[in-house]
Amino acid sequence: MRADLIIVGAGMVGSALALALRGHGLECLVLDGGPMRVEPFDASASYEPRVSALSMASQRILERLGAWPGVLARRSCPYRDMHVWDGSGTGHIHFSAGSVHASTLGHIVENRVVQDALLERLHDSDVGLLADARLERLRHSGDDWLLTLADGRELRTPLIIAADGANSAVRRLAGCETREWDYLHHAIVTSVRCTDAHQATAWQRFTDEGPLAFLPLGERDGEHWCSIVWSTTPEHAVQLMALDDEGFSTALGEAFEHRLGRVLQVDRRLCIPLRQRHAKRYVEPGLALIGDAAHTIHPLAGQGVNLGFLDAAVLAEVLAQAAARGERLADERVLSRYERRRMPHNLAMMAAMEGFQRLFQSDSLALRLARNAGLELVDGLEDAKALFVRQALGLSGDLPDLAKA
Repeated sequence: MRADLIIVGAGMVGSALALALRGHGLECLVLDGGPMRVEPFDASASYEPRVSALSMASQRILERLGAWPGVLARRSCPYRDMHVWDGSGTGHIHFSAGSVHASTLGHIVENRVVQDALLERLHDSDVGLLADARLERLRHSGDDWLLTLADGRELRTPLIIAADGANSAVRRLAGCETREWDYLHHAIVTSVRCTDAHQATAWQRFTDEGPLAFLPLGERDGEHWCSIVWSTTPEHAVQLMALDDEGFSTALGEAFEHRLGRVLQVDRRLCIPLRQRHAKRYVEPGLALIGDAAHTIHPLAGQGVNLGFLDAAVLAEVLAQAAARGERLADERVLSRYERRRMPHNLAMMAAMEGFQRLFQSDSLALRLARNAGLELVDGLEDAKALFVRQALGLSGDLPDLAKA
């Protein structure tokens, strides 16, 4: 089997890329090791532990790909405000969508919801889909890549796109080099029910061990639910995971200063080691990395999938323009246009998150005093906060057409 390009990975970013490439005369094949089924949505079911804070830019991309109605038909929660404070001091900052005349700062959506909404559109399209297809080998064959699957099937393509996540098989098999380091933190993620409503607000407290975020979820049967991401030391994470639900609820409520009252109920918990990774190059002849295959970032601000959607939208734009000009899509000069547009933005975001992480984990008294004063100062600078909000919404910078207003 041969295709003009093969996307390995039908996750959120890979699916978005495939949908963005429709209508440009390209034979595209998406393969994934999973079943690629769309399960019926049960509104009464527990929340998925992994969620994303979708920016306005990501919402626009999903709207133009036809997937946003599928998200809204399932479950999502818009949020208008964000409160961030230092648990070791008095510093506090409040961000509001109203500061830039927007109705929301974004939407908190379960990853499974986004994935199913995209898969729905893929199944309705003419994009080739190959489920339960695990990549085993990858090698050059003339001007093509030869992909060998675990069941022995072979595929050929001049251009392969790695959208297969942080532990990308394509990146490993192709020998792409990365820079990576351990954050020496684990993230505990789950959903919790509180006595008080979340007020359509994202809450984040910086503790001595790491940041703790309460992200608003849609109400279920009149109950108040939030998704939590608790970044802490590996030793503390082990202790927290060993607690029963009642003990964990108590520890979580104390760490959050009971801002939303008592934690009444805790869903299944996951504990994820945090590691930052960035590919030295996003492209080589006939190959491009997107999303987590190219970069992984601390979940501090929920920006990971937003960066991935922008990767997909920019790469689709670059490939569509090249196809219209009759250029060879696998040419490194073509693919480098994508890298030049996305790598600086992704590196800047990763550096900002790294700096924020280090700033709030410092034990230096002088630095603690300075950051508390800094938070209070910035909280009074409406123009500076509006600039931050526009950046978080994805309303500035080199935007692809799919993300523009």
